[in-house]
Amino acid sequence: MQIKAEQLQKIMGGNKLFENLQLEVNSGEHVAIVGVNGSGKTTLLQLLAGIDTPDKGRIIKSKEATIGYLHQIPHYLGHSVKEVLEEAFAELYTLKKKMTQLEQEMQSTVTDKILLQYGQIQEQFMLQGGYEVEAQLAMITNGLGLTKMLEQPFSSLSGGEKTKVMLGQILLKKPSILLLDEPTNHLDMQAIEWLEQYVRNFEGIVIVVSHDRHFMNQVAHKIIEIEDGEAFTYNGHYDAFVAQKEAKIEQQFASYEEQQKKIKKMQEAIKRLRQWANEADNAAMHRRAKSMEKALARIERVKKPIPKKKMNLALTMAERSGKEVVQLEGICHEFEQPLFQNSHLAIYFGERVAIVGSNGSGKSTLLKIILGEIAPDRGICNVGSNVKFGYLSQQFEHKNPAIRLIDAFREKVAVSEAEARHILAQFLFYGYDVFKKVKDLSGGEKMRLRLAQLMHEDINVLILDEPTNHLDIEAREVLEDTLASFEGTIIGVSHDRYFLQKIFTKTAWIEEQRMTVFEGDYEWARQKRQELMQQVVEKETSKKLQPTKKELPIDQQIEKLEAKLQASSLGQEQRQKLQQQLENLYERWVEEEDHV
Repeated sequence: MQIKAEQLQKIMGGNKLFENLQLEVNSGEHVAIVGVNGSGKTTLLQLLAGIDTPDKGRIIKSKEATIGYLHQIPHYLGHSVKEVLEEAFAELYTLKKKMTQLEQEMQSTVTDKILLQYGQIQEQFMLQGGYEVEAQLAMITNGLGLTKMLEQPFSSLSGGEKTKVMLGQILLKKPSILLLDEPTNHLDMQAIEWLEQYVRNFEGIVIVVSHDRHFMNQVAHKIIEIEDGEAFTYNGHYDAFVAQKEAKIEQQFASYEEQQKKIKKMQEAIKRLRQWANEADNAAMHRRAKSMEKALARIERVKKPIPKKKMNLALTMAERSGKEVVQLEGICHEFEQPLFQNSHLAIYFGERVAIVGSNGSGKSTLLKIILGEIAPDRGICNVGSNVKFGYLSQQFEHKNPAIRLIDAFREKVAVSEAEARHILAQFLFYGYDVFKKVKDLSGGEKMRLRLAQLMHEDINVLILDEPTNHLDIEAREVLEDTLASFEGTIIGVSHDRYFLQKIFTKTAWIEEQRMTVFEGDYEWARQKRQELMQQVVEKETSKKLQPTKKELPIDQQIEKLEAKLQASSLGQEQRQKLQQQLENLYERWVEEEDHV
């Protein structure tokens, strides 16, 4: 089985996305597609899925291939989440309905024809996994964290939750070709790790578009980069692609420089030959010059590698804060449900602290408690001396959504319009981009605007809430490099494990209303957490395996207590307790005798 793109050309809005693009993915291959924003990654998935058609070229796939791809979220009015997921088994439920009808018929009449028909349908039902439907449904709902919302109306869910449910439906359909567009966007870490395992074990073709570098490292066998309308294939996971791409650019630049030297020498030789030919009126020299000109024209030019434009981000620390930045003591807080119970966290100057946990565990709430925007129900949050926070929130909201980008920037940064345009250009806002209204900005543009403001604020503690959301890989790398050189304190919430591993050296893990602090990076914390969980499981298993003490018959218990009461050394209080126990035993004895 395979899927191929041959000589694809696609023009959108006058912009040529693809020019003679070639692509081939074979059976069992797991491929990640990367490229700058606007390079056509999602468009390519839509072409492969058959949702869109190329202007030129064709998509070829095996006849038996089935494709799973979430293009848009359908409207399921009156459906619960479970019913939406069960749409994946529509064919199986039709077979089950036929089996039930035949079973009812067989209660009154049994013929060879009905038995044969029932046997054929039952075999088809079994081969398609009909008896495993409930197990499959439980596996997917548990893995993606959908169990609690199964009975909720699908229409009441948020956009992210609906996307997660539809991803579950696609996985339940078990297509032979799985096309995933940013599948980790609305998943928490536990669900992402489960999806990684699922994709690794998936036997068919997987083609994924993602900005999640850790996810691509875990699932991809090949990386296909879309660049200048063409597809370039690199073997290995994402980190291997980065290394190969850097080596390729270095080689290309060396080849370009070498060729430029050769071209320059040929041009100088042609110039000299023409000059000598003119001075000596030599036809042979003219012919030689002409011949060299034709050879020069035939040379296939090596493209000069053009470095991509990147954000020019630089964060400088204001005067340093005191040693103790934040002290959380016995924090308890509820928001619709309990979030923290008696939680403690100490953050000191210069530390990089990651706050991780599942969706809804209270990570963003904790940041707001630190910022003083929310007061905890119980406990104390102390902020140290001379602490100056810089906050990058998940959502960039402005009180006046119709305000222009440049005006929103100048509200925070007191500079002239000309200077503002110069600064914003460093964040990839060129020309008329600066006059866009804030409400019309994409998620990535809003994040870049906030970063531009943050760069000019007087801060020594950075509070980051999902800072890599909406940023492409190049922008994430610039942000990571900038944060690595920041001399102040960083407190961050993120689902981007690549980002977490690269920046943070201390991890606060929120789970089951408790906060566990690990003095190490994300991967170290994850390993230690698993070890702690394993110890708890082993302890509980050990308790269950221990034989329970068999209770003595009541008459023997009475004898033992009476013997104890004979001791003259008993204190009055102890004697009273034993006498009370003895009375209770006599009552139980009488009741048992009456019952007998």
